[in-house]
Amino acid sequence: MTSFTDVPHKFAAQRGMLRAFMLRLHFYIGVFVGPFIFVAALTGLLYVLTPQIESRLYADALTTPSQGVARSLTDQAEAAVAYLDAPLSVSAVRPATAAGKTTRIMFSDPDLGPSENRTIFIDPVTLAVRGDMTTYGTSGILPFRITLDYLHRNLLLGDWGRYYSELAASWLWVVVLGGVILWAGQAPRRQRLREMSASRRRRWIHGTIGVTLSVVLVFVSVTGLTWSQAGGQRITDLRNRLGWVTPSVSTTLAGAPSPVDQHAGHSGHTMAMTAREDRLDQLDAVAAASRTAGLDSPMLEIRLPKPDQAWMVREYDRSWPTQVDTITLAPQTLAVTSRADFATFTIIPKLVRWGIDAHMGVLFGVPNQIVMALVALGLMVSIGYGYVMWWTRRPAAGGLPLAGAWMRLAPWMRGVWLLAGAAVGWALPVLGLSLLVFVLIDMVRWWQARRRA
Repeated sequence: MTSFTDVPHKFAAQRGMLRAFMLRLHFYIGVFVGPFIFVAALTGLLYVLTPQIESRLYADALTTPSQGVARSLTDQAEAAVAYLDAPLSVSAVRPATAAGKTTRIMFSDPDLGPSENRTIFIDPVTLAVRGDMTTYGTSGILPFRITLDYLHRNLLLGDWGRYYSELAASWLWVVVLGGVILWAGQAPRRQRLREMSASRRRRWIHGTIGVTLSVVLVFVSVTGLTWSQAGGQRITDLRNRLGWVTPSVSTTLAGAPSPVDQHAGHSGHTMAMTAREDRLDQLDAVAAASRTAGLDSPMLEIRLPKPDQAWMVREYDRSWPTQVDTITLAPQTLAVTSRADFATFTIIPKLVRWGIDAHMGVLFGVPNQIVMALVALGLMVSIGYGYVMWWTRRPAAGGLPLAGAWMRLAPWMRGVWLLAGAAVGWALPVLGLSLLVFVLIDMVRWWQARRRA
């Protein structure tokens, strides 16, 4: 029978076993997932540091030395249409944001990928074509940063490549929180950095960087997961169930017939193009109506309507203060038919918007870029020290298999970890699948170790 005095000793023993298990789990994640996290940090660093480079690289297309009264948006759009060598449909217009800036006339091109447009840059004063290139997404990034964006997202491997970044984002928060717990549980030792041994100095630098950046790293992990394929869909489903959806507008007009018969084929596409081109003469009136409706950001995008649908006008200034209001306008009267104002969003959609923009380094401009760059550099340095620690201590660092540490835990503790692993694995499928791979590899190592013993 266990005496009362034995309880503290057993509790301390279980705590030591739990620490050993978490240390092995932290080690496994670092060894197997560390390279993916390192690549994601490196490509993210390149992306967040390059807006100024892009502005200089494409300065001829983005700016103009012309001075004078700007021509109408209709004239600018027609100049872009006349320049084209292919019958493409105008999808949107982004008027020049200030004097000396160019207007973007955006065309839907079936040869481009999702969210990509062929964009013609027009001098608002002379109607000269200043540039012709692909732009991407709401940010309207140009080819240089498009490449970096795809490199960060999928290593230029398409949809399959997106699983690399999802693997990194899925495990980043786990390895960071585990590292914080391990750091908090160690015995405090006061010693100057230069007086430490080389191995202890590496461990101190690795842990200190991780703990210092832990809050931001968890934030980066969570916001990155919102863009992922499998885990991102789980997050979207949860938001839908809880009513945390971002408000949106509808371009459907009351009582409007189906715009194009789904069997109309090429003739239907031609009709849609013709209808959009016929709307070009309304561009200036639509811009004026949107200003009257309260869209006051210089960053304005006017999306041309499909047949029997409404115009959509939106702000795309995602810096601080955020201006991303959207309205729709009836084609005949230009009356507002629906709107989604950022000020009326509930707190969760606002936090999602701010979180994504901060992740991309655009929320607070240059300070945001600097912070994200330092975080990426710190993460890369911490991973590098982690690998040096493993390399200098091998094969001792790969000694006890994870399963060996697992079996030393109390049964109730193993049950808790099993339930937690199953729940997190279901919520983040890529994490769950990779966790099974870790377990299989570890079971093989454990079986081999038992045979040798």
